[in-house]
Amino acid sequence: MSLLVMVTDCWLFINLPNKIFWHTFLINQNTLMKAKVVEKSNETGTRGPVIGVFATGDPRIDQGSRERAQNIVRMTADRLAGVIKLPDSSSVGIVYSDILVDTEKEADIVARSFIQAGVNILVCVPDTWAFPQLTLISLLSHFPKDTPLNFTCGNSAPKPGVVFTHAVSGAVAQYGRLMHINVGTWPDEGSEPIMTEGTFTALCDWLYAATSFQYLKGRRVLVFGHDSMGMETALQHVIPTRNTFGIEIARLDMKLLADMLLKKAYNQEELKALRSWIDTNFGELKIRNDADNQRFNQSLAMYLIVRDLAKDLDAVGGGFMSQLEWGSDLRGTPLPVADVMESLFNSTFDHNGSKPPLPFATEADVQGLLTMLFFTSLSGGNPPLFMDFRKVWEPWEIARLGKKLGVNLTTDEKWVNRGFVDGNNSGSASFNWAGLPHEKWNEITSRISFPLADKNYFPGMGNSVTFMSPGGIQGIAGRLAYSSLSNMFSLIWDEAETVSLPEKLGKAVANASDPNWPHTFLTPKYATMAEYKHYAPANHLHMTWDLPVSRLQYWMDLANVLSVTPWHQKPSFVEGNDRPLPLLYLLNGGENQAKILRKQ
Repeated sequence: MSLLVMVTDCWLFINLPNKIFWHTFLINQNTLMKAKVVEKSNETGTRGPVIGVFATGDPRIDQGSRERAQNIVRMTADRLAGVIKLPDSSSVGIVYSDILVDTEKEADIVARSFIQAGVNILVCVPDTWAFPQLTLISLLSHFPKDTPLNFTCGNSAPKPGVVFTHAVSGAVAQYGRLMHINVGTWPDEGSEPIMTEGTFTALCDWLYAATSFQYLKGRRVLVFGHDSMGMETALQHVIPTRNTFGIEIARLDMKLLADMLLKKAYNQEELKALRSWIDTNFGELKIRNDADNQRFNQSLAMYLIVRDLAKDLDAVGGGFMSQLEWGSDLRGTPLPVADVMESLFNSTFDHNGSKPPLPFATEADVQGLLTMLFFTSLSGGNPPLFMDFRKVWEPWEIARLGKKLGVNLTTDEKWVNRGFVDGNNSGSASFNWAGLPHEKWNEITSRISFPLADKNYFPGMGNSVTFMSPGGIQGIAGRLAYSSLSNMFSLIWDEAETVSLPEKLGKAVANASDPNWPHTFLTPKYATMAEYKHYAPANHLHMTWDLPVSRLQYWMDLANVLSVTPWHQKPSFVEGNDRPLPLLYLLNGGENQAKILRKQ
């Protein structure tokens, strides 16, 4: 007879005498193996990007060249260790492979090792020729298509890694994948060539963009309320935000915060410590009576409550609707303004000492929040500025006001010739912006005061925040925007610098809008005032200091955000300032056209 047996998915046909029996025997593999439960932890922990550094090679090269290539990988990884920072000042993980990727075999080995180590950013530092499909392209097949990829090489002649870099760039671009190349400099000779400072800086700027892109995936922001005051440009575009940036928007009703205030769901001893810190270190706090005192304490309590909620949700940013329902609608019970709470979140310090800023948007302006979130992450944790795009002061208006006040204006001042914007808003102004980037918190807090809120706009009262930013702070000012036509985000931006006005003129400018709010006067680098006042995407503007242009451009590439700089005085490329355009863009009709094609 015969017997057909399936053992662990294999069929066996067995001949037995006299009779034929058909039986199926299945040994369940689960009786031999057991699933493993993942490790449990109540701590969220720091999760973030991991950078993998490697190099390709040619199996025909001599041993000395191989050792040199391996040394470049090790030296690059060691030099990067501890340099790239997340907003909380923790360092991004760096790993490297001392196996040169010569063929498909090594490509698989290195890729699997990187995946096991959590690598989601790839940096190749080739020093020799290699074969693109056998090496890099085979390695890339193991990673998601949007994994950031950088090739940094020396412009060397002997066994030219730069030739391979261009070969790979062309190969990758033709199948629609984004990569950035950094053709820099390191010595042609020697077993341990050191890349130049400029080459390393360009790599670091790209890495800040890549880490921001990967770090914010899977993170969330906490937003109270809906779109404040019907501001369509502040809408929570939940699905586009999720699909474009991988960021979730945790939406809570303001009633929860009101209830927690009523229940005093905060540490009351810590509230006393926070209030004492404010009283001791800051400028004037306007308090008329016990009701004012209680309202200000409620504003501080809001900070403690929302801080703890954000921690529970592991949120990296937040927003608060406020108007109209919270503090302005007399049909309900108007509550105190949240200005102090918002300023504390956006600052790098509070009553407990130094802390990372948690970008926080007044009026639940989510697109403003996202702008600040990306700017802060890209800068390694610098404090964001939230302001109204209040009034553009053109040169002729400045001259007229100066003449009226009897203030002599010199044409040596940039703002006299180009004009400036008075940026101010009732909330969200980081306390840091009362000083210069290098100043410590105890050097600037005395410049910050808390006048009473405008009772007509905010019948719930409470206290505003006010100060005037010093001149000389350089950074990038801009704002994200969204359009349903393309289903894409854009960033309208320019380099900018804060300016100091003569005291008499500065007070007059502040009084023209609201002297009880923070004021930051800034002049864009390329935009004329006619352009600036017509091309603003919304009524809010945001700025972060010490954010390199190339770093922002790299991030817009990785996130596929359209770059909008309609300033006629801006050059298309400034060497040493702008990043080189990826080849993918050049082959597809330009940057924004290529980004639209990538979206499709």
